[in-house]
Amino acid sequence: MCEDRYLTFALGKGRLANKTMELFESIGITCEEMKDKDSRKLIFVNEELKMRFFLAKGPDVPTYVEYGAADIGVVGRDTILEENRNVYEVLDLGYGKCRMCVCGPASAAALLQNHERIRVATKYPLIAKEYFNNRKHQSVDIIKLNGSVELGPIVELSDVIVDIVETGSTLRENGLVVLEEVCPLSARMIVNPVSMQMQNKAITELVNRLRKKVLEA
Repeated sequence: MCEDRYLTFALGKGRLANKTMELFESIGITCEEMKDKDSRKLIFVNEELKMRFFLAKGPDVPTYVEYGAADIGVVGRDTILEENRNVYEVLDLGYGKCRMCVCGPASAAALLQNHERIRVATKYPLIAKEYFNNRKHQSVDIIKLNGSVELGPIVELSDVIVDIVETGSTLRENGLVVLEEVCPLSARMIVNPVSMQMQNKAITELVNRLRKKVLEA
């Protein structure tokens, strides 16, 4: 593989991409093309640094990285766990912090202690299944939802939900509480395994520079 090959980044769209580019700029990595909000370009290039960037929906980022369309990706840990792709997670970037939790009415707490079969509504069926089956050893029926999962217990579709919790205000407004924490979440950097071998020096140097900046924050 030639030395001047571009290093390609897939970034989750929205706040995550903005925060990531702010972090990159703090270590001298910029991409002026991305600052043009009217641009219809799909791929943005910094020719001097031999770096390319593109924006993707969060769940697609691990896919681009696994198949080598991107060498490096930045996405939330919830997406990494749910997509379960063959990628290396190399750095916790420290922003986008929240928690994956089991939530429901306070009365549902007993259902989590008795190991009885319950119904769980979630946007994250893989994470929910792994948590209940492998960590709690509790049988569950997983109900996949795409919208407001808080509705699940309210309309008696499910006993509890597994969802991301930031402030907890939506839960409180709907009479729900956090019952158990599944795992902490934040933005993570992932790397394609082949890229890690073929471009190890460039990637390792980048990760080390970013790690130092994150620790300083």
